[in-house]
Amino acid sequence: MEPVLHLVGRLLIGLLFLAGAVQKAVDPGAAQELLLMRGLPAALIWPALVYNAAAAVALAFGWKTRPVALSLAVYCMVTSVFHLIPSDPWQMSIFVKNWAIAGGLLVLASAPVAGRRES
Repeated sequence: MEPVLHLVGRLLIGLLFLAGAVQKAVDPGAAQELLLMRGLPAALIWPALVYNAAAAVALAFGWKTRPVALSLAVYCMVTSVFHLIPSDPWQMSIFVKNWAIAGGLLVLASAPVAGRRES
């Protein structure tokens, strides 16, 4: 049962990042605004989109799960800063979710699962 749960967990987390990539592609303006508010170039949205999509695919296929999950955990922690807007409840919800997702990714990175493809 563990391998199935591991696969489903990877797929669900991967879907979150794939949806983020699609959202950035379809409507980059909102994310670009958050970047600009922090004094960063709006063009950073494009490498973030590529990273989100590539990491989602890697999780789905179980490729380098541990390093991908660790890098995504750090990504969630760093990008949570963009959502630290105490006056905006929606952004604060995303801030907290980013930390929760980072926690789940750390668990995924540490999970010993038989048959894990770590090529």
